[in-house]
Amino acid sequence: MNIMINGETIALDVPVSLQGLIQDLKVDVKNIAITVNDNIVPKSRWHEVHVNSGDDISLFQAIAGG
Repeated sequence: MNIMINGETIALDVPVSLQGLIQDLKVDVKNIAITVNDNIVPKSRWHEVHVNSGDDISLFQAIAGG
């Protein structure tokens, strides 16, 4: 199945949760926000939200500002 991550097409061989995807990609999860199809997914739900073919996923590095 193919998904988009930050505008780049990625092929996945097996179904995976967001948590599993982040681990597979070796992304530093500190201060990361994730949207799936423009919907914010709280970190507390990453393990239960599964990636589906065609999903558009965005990873954002949260920064403090004022």
